[in-house]
Amino acid sequence: MVSPPRDFESRASTNFAIPALLRAWCLPASSGPVPARRRRCFGRPRRAQCPNYNGLVHLSDFDYFLPHELIAQHPAAERGASRLLHVDGPSGAISDRRFSDIVDLVAPGDLLVVNDTRVIKARLHGRKDSGGEVEVLVERVLDSRRALAQVRASKPPRSGRTLILGAGVAVEVVGRHDEFYELRFQQDVLDVLAAHGEVPLPPYITHQAVPEDESRYQTVYAREPGAVAAPTAGLHFDDAVIAALKARGAVFASVTLHVGAGTFQPVRVDDVAGHVMHSERYTIPQATVDAVALARARNGRVVAVGTTSLRALESAAAGGQGLRAGAAETRLFITPGFEFRVVDRLVTNFHLPRSTLLMLVCAFAGGENIRRAYAHAVAGRYRFFSYGDAMLLERR
Repeated sequence: MVSPPRDFESRASTNFAIPALLRAWCLPASSGPVPARRRRCFGRPRRAQCPNYNGLVHLSDFDYFLPHELIAQHPAAERGASRLLHVDGPSGAISDRRFSDIVDLVAPGDLLVVNDTRVIKARLHGRKDSGGEVEVLVERVLDSRRALAQVRASKPPRSGRTLILGAGVAVEVVGRHDEFYELRFQQDVLDVLAAHGEVPLPPYITHQAVPEDESRYQTVYAREPGAVAAPTAGLHFDDAVIAALKARGAVFASVTLHVGAGTFQPVRVDDVAGHVMHSERYTIPQATVDAVALARARNGRVVAVGTTSLRALESAAAGGQGLRAGAAETRLFITPGFEFRVVDRLVTNFHLPRSTLLMLVCAFAGGENIRRAYAHAVAGRYRFFSYGDAMLLERR
């Protein structure tokens, strides 16, 4: 079974606990027959699909069974060597592909929007000035000397105390804001992380970060430092695939959404109307707004590379006034019934049971289509989650 991460103090843990459902439904091959209630892929909707936040979408509708060994612990040997499950939203048709086939599935004039955030080495180890062990996960860099972070320790550090991180880097605890601590560094935050930090791998990847992760848990087009989790759909793209897509006549544009650790936060209420999404920063350049408009004018499709790109685009188009350039925060929670205004196709990985991202793909391609696709992927031994295989979804 998947073991939960170490947790010295649950409220300040630097790893959100792996959802209990994942631990219960990810069974090792030797566990014997799967109980009938676990053989289902998704719970059948109890009521008709409905708009967001109306209390008729339930967490229990997003369960599925996943064998433990299908959780990818390492990336494929090559980025483009992963598998691709193509799901047509309108017809429900499913086809097995290689990721390199995406070149044939994207038409000239289509626009691929990528998230160019760069994963920072956000995890730091050290001790408190009192001597106790401490682990820090930087959630957000506020400026060159300050950051918000989760801090894991035997006892919560108090304001005014000092943490000694890495090779003797002194960091002051300024205060606490809900689950995060404000920390003040004596040196540039990003410089400290680059010199002393570790890649913050997701909690379901059980090995400590190694040099391979520094390059492979990062997209080839990453530019803007600030994410503490990778936009994993982009991990499948290598320079050769990008060049082939451009040669075919596809166009690329970018957004920036700095993925926070909250992307792994479990939903703890069955009525999902009670779930509060974590906040993330995003930026939409004017060049991307113009590229979307040009693609529309040429009857091209907008392909979001990853749920983070989709959430940024749909957040910037909320309100019915068209896609707008600029920077903002988003808590957009997409559930079945959501009206998509920008994105026509989505490249994404396979998502955790009962997660907000699984709800998003159900909203995009249809819950029944996703239910069948995930059952097909499990039966076909696809690899799941961050280092796993990919899907190309057509909007329903």
